[in-house]
Amino acid sequence: MHYVSTRGRVAPVSFSQAVMMGLGTDGGLLLPSSFPQVDAATLHRWAGLSFCDLAVEVMLPFVAGDLSREQLTALVKRSYAAFHHPEITPVVAVGEVRILELFHGPTAAFKDVALQFLGNLFEFLLERSGGHLNILGATSGDTGSAAIYGVRGQKRIDIFILHPHKRVSPIQERQMTTVLDGNVHNVAIQGTFDDGQRIVKELFNDLQFKDEYSLGAVNSINWARILAQVVYYFYAWGRCGAGKEGQKLVFSVPTGNFGDIFAGYVAMRMGLPVQRLLLATNRNDILSRFVNSGVYQAHEVHHTISPSMDIQVSSNFERYLYYLLGEDPQRVRDKMQQMALEGRLEVSGDERRQVSELFHAVAVSEQETLEQIRETYRQSGYILDPHTAVGVRAAKAFPGAVCLATAHPAKFGDAVRQAIGVEAEPPPSLQGLMDKETRCALLPADTQAIKAFMRETLAG
Repeated sequence: MHYVSTRGRVAPVSFSQAVMMGLGTDGGLLLPSSFPQVDAATLHRWAGLSFCDLAVEVMLPFVAGDLSREQLTALVKRSYAAFHHPEITPVVAVGEVRILELFHGPTAAFKDVALQFLGNLFEFLLERSGGHLNILGATSGDTGSAAIYGVRGQKRIDIFILHPHKRVSPIQERQMTTVLDGNVHNVAIQGTFDDGQRIVKELFNDLQFKDEYSLGAVNSINWARILAQVVYYFYAWGRCGAGKEGQKLVFSVPTGNFGDIFAGYVAMRMGLPVQRLLLATNRNDILSRFVNSGVYQAHEVHHTISPSMDIQVSSNFERYLYYLLGEDPQRVRDKMQQMALEGRLEVSGDERRQVSELFHAVAVSEQETLEQIRETYRQSGYILDPHTAVGVRAAKAFPGAVCLATAHPAKFGDAVRQAIGVEAEPPPSLQGLMDKETRCALLPADTQAIKAFMRETLAG
């Protein structure tokens, strides 16, 4: 399997090269040159597999030429050994919807599914090459802690994580800043997540700096992140009465950066029977506005009770745009240039119709989010975190939808308490965090300031 850039100016690369490159050297995002196709008989066989066995089957065609089945199997088993549920990503019925619980990993967020795998993959590839990697990432809350836990203590990796100061939950902040391993470097930036994401992209596009410091990416710009997330769409289908003739599922996905829902799109392109992908956003609604209008235009970033979705420029949107524009890199470059110059881009009527045939988009208000947490708790005793509540609210018109639960509700105690008067019992991984020692640098949201910090840290 070879990988190409959405902007068409990177020679095809292998899976391992794509993983280590992160962002394409032309500023684009890397994608497989084709999608392996899964027929009905294979889907039926996969439906009975364990999560780990399924992960190997789903991922294997994408790593062909780089990893053997045996190597991939070992990586998968090591990655999910720390999860606290035997199914890894169980599906539970809650009222009229089904909840795909993605929060049973070491940091109680869906990012663990991808980042435990990516951390182990990095370690494997670096041991094979004898190299060293400096990971640079920005987080709106969960990516940072999941990435840190995936690589803490590793000898061949240093990790720098940027988070927006005072714009993540207290628990999310502590999950990052209480990890004191020498290879972990936390930075709170005086700005938004979008500022952090901009800084990361600018440093990756500084090819001299990227090469000198061997930068690697853990944000969902890294293809391996998306690949690992594809697995649980197939797993959910297998646990929801798979095998029924013509059965198609509706997935409701709370999203800000378009990565999790793009994984669902990949699963559909591979042959997973998907009726509709529900794109659920909070007040930061650039993606839902695009689906409903065909216009992609950034507005001010609003701080909400679902902070991991407080994003206005979605990194993975470019991947979907590539397919929407007929896999034409020139058209992608033109659209992204338009976005850079004008702060907006627009697609044609035919392309808009393609979008609406696949996606249904809903923007959910703060009040509706709290109401949904309250309603679900009253009816079933199940506690939703505010991000999952956005997805459940968006699925109201789709009984039987599979709603992705992206975080444990204990990570967002203030919002849960505001909704139902009590907080969720924290899992063991979240207990005692507020009493631990912390370490974090506070810096302006400036690319040169971050570059200088990295140089100084790595020199010392």
